[in-house]
Amino acid sequence: MGSVDLQSVTKTYGATRALDEVTLTIAEGEFFGLLGPSGCGKTTLLRAIAGFVTPDSGRILMDGQPVERVPVNRRDIGLMFQNYALFPHLNVRENLGFGLSVRHRPKAEIAARVEELLRLVRLEGFGERKPRELSGGQQQRVALARALATNPRVLLLDEPLGALDKNLREEMQIELKQIQRELGITTIFVTHDQEEALTLSDRIAIMRAGRVEQIGAPRAIYERPATVFAANFLGAANLFTGMVEAREGGLTRVRLEDGSLVTTRDEAAPGRQVTLAVRPEKMQVAAPGEGPNRLSGTVSHEVFTGTAVILRMDFQGRAISVFAQNDGGPLPRAGEALTAAFDPANAVILTDPAG
Repeated sequence: MGSVDLQSVTKTYGATRALDEVTLTIAEGEFFGLLGPSGCGKTTLLRAIAGFVTPDSGRILMDGQPVERVPVNRRDIGLMFQNYALFPHLNVRENLGFGLSVRHRPKAEIAARVEELLRLVRLEGFGERKPRELSGGQQQRVALARALATNPRVLLLDEPLGALDKNLREEMQIELKQIQRELGITTIFVTHDQEEALTLSDRIAIMRAGRVEQIGAPRAIYERPATVFAANFLGAANLFTGMVEAREGGLTRVRLEDGSLVTTRDEAAPGRQVTLAVRPEKMQVAAPGEGPNRLSGTVSHEVFTGTAVILRMDFQGRAISVFAQNDGGPLPRAGEALTAAFDPANAVILTDPAG
């Protein structure tokens, strides 16, 4: 088992509400990401689940049982932090067996479990080394194995890969996901890294100012953000504000502030002011001409990323990003005219207007 339910969890520090009526459910075996900027409350929420923070109000349940007043050492959780917190004077085996030894498990049981953990994280033969003799990735594996040593029902990870360089972080994302799937353990992790959240999570909660802004599967939130904040924080988004003119033939017609006409498959009542979000990769370089969902401007600059070129276009005084695959074909250069187009299915009406 390992389900976690949070019901209207609130925590205040002075005049600041670190958690503001947070309600969410994490299913058994789920890999759940808490994503948001610094100060949004995600680490406070993780610490409340762990037992390091006591909520002012609300309930935290594990497998249906309230735990908000249960001490940390009785919650049956595994913890892993960004700095790993390995004991420098102990070797790998001793680090892995520490939690079991303080629980007074038999030595034979501890030894067997340590060997099992070494195999799990692919560190056979490293048991006698001290943490300083390991690479960053190896230390991360030891920290993960130690968090799993007592077979906890829930694993909590606070920025688990933040100390690694980009290439190693990407490699460890795959390994972490494989280990979590193999064990089937409920895992909740905090990150501010959008790509990490998309890669690891079964579901993501985007947090903002102590509240949950949106919850859903990574692809669902990315493709269908609900708010301006969610659209901008998880990826990049071009935002267009306008007035709904009509709903015809399965399309909603929106007149933008500059007079341009665009359409979306999302529904909205005529006369309503709306904000549309379109991801840069859903905007294509198009031939000049009239028609819906064709926006023209001037390329202000180009951003070369290797696999793609992101063209920044000045559209009526607003910067728009257009993603172009680096396939060797010609692309407009800075100072040249550019027309971008998008499919109505890729324009999402957000619930809040852009400021």
